[in-house]
Amino acid sequence: MKYLPLNPAIFIKNRKRFVDKMEKNSIALFWANDEMPENGDALYKYKPNSSIFWLSGIGQEDTMVILYPDHPDPKYREVLVLVRPNELKEKWDGRRLRAHEATAISGMKTVVWADALEGLLQGWIHSAQNIYLDTNENDRKGTTIETRQYRYIKELQAKYPLHHYLRAAPFMKELRAIKTPEEVEVINKAIAITETTFRRLLQFIKPGVWEFEIEAEIVHSFLSNRATREGYASIIASGDNARVLHYISNDQQCKDGDLILMDFGAEYGGYNADLTRTVPVNGRFTKRQRAVYDACLRIHRYCASILKPGISIATYHEKVGDQATKEFIKLGLLTKVDIKNEDPANRAYRRYLYHGISHHLGIDVHDLAPNFHTPLKAGMVLTIEPGIYIEEEQMGVRIENNFLLTRSGNVDLMKTMPIEADDIERLMNS
Repeated sequence: MKYLPLNPAIFIKNRKRFVDKMEKNSIALFWANDEMPENGDALYKYKPNSSIFWLSGIGQEDTMVILYPDHPDPKYREVLVLVRPNELKEKWDGRRLRAHEATAISGMKTVVWADALEGLLQGWIHSAQNIYLDTNENDRKGTTIETRQYRYIKELQAKYPLHHYLRAAPFMKELRAIKTPEEVEVINKAIAITETTFRRLLQFIKPGVWEFEIEAEIVHSFLSNRATREGYASIIASGDNARVLHYISNDQQCKDGDLILMDFGAEYGGYNADLTRTVPVNGRFTKRQRAVYDACLRIHRYCASILKPGISIATYHEKVGDQATKEFIKLGLLTKVDIKNEDPANRAYRRYLYHGISHHLGIDVHDLAPNFHTPLKAGMVLTIEPGIYIEEEQMGVRIENNFLLTRSGNVDLMKTMPIEADDIERLMNS
């Protein structure tokens, strides 16, 4: 792995938090993601199942985590299942974890090879009353592909039809949303790498540079600083491209006088950062660009003033909409007549701000979390990312930082990142 070894206490604590939620005499089964075919004999680069990683820190394919806290034999109360190292396969695909190495990463003392699991698992399931099974219950999920999770669930239910099956996902949503101090430490490392990269870009961007050249600088900086990879496909959107929320073509030349919106974040040790900044290609905001940028920054700071434990995302978005409306009137984008005649289900401000303002952040960039109407709690890490997108002016501005909620409010984990227009201009022209 590219990153330095993480503290196994992260995963030991996470497993204990999940086990404490389980009913008596229950077993919980978690599976690795599929290795996904690309074309020909190629595979897409492997990404571990987030639940598996959260519980164990293991990012290797064909891994399972089995939790059976009431098993009479203590060594089988938590079991890590790995693919057995194979000399021929390792010549082609590289070295696989040995048992002692996986124990050092995860803190799990019992390691079982996958080809020896079936006989053991049958006895464990026969002695358990309940079986917890994990599924992807992320509310943003859009794919209909049947993954290994769902295939294995069908197989288990056919083989053991009289057991009581329970969902692991509600617990995972609740637990993964609250980060331990050890998890926040890893997120902060991802953020530090992202900040180093952003400061590098401020010296690199100039008229004539191509969006993909900026993307290349991001990847170079990330990997040079031990990031695992990009947390997500970097958005490098110059000019009118900035109005496309998930623009990833990154194939246009950056022009003098345009703004460039950059949304990127490093993944380090399985945890992610998520930064957005909008900067002038030539290093100087025009008067209008500065007015729009400053309005977006005021909305951003308003968000930070109300994003605290106790508020729900649904209520938060309504309040942010009220503030955005005021700013858009000042910018001449909306009139009082527009507000008077707006549809409450599709408010006028959404013409210029058409996405959510915050999402949970962690192992997934859009991390698992309770629904929009559940009050937020201390320990959650969320983004704040308002934007202003003006079709008539072919302009898009977004500003995003990552925040840790605390009992007394929140902490801006990106507080050292340049965010004021004056600071951005100064660094781009230094």
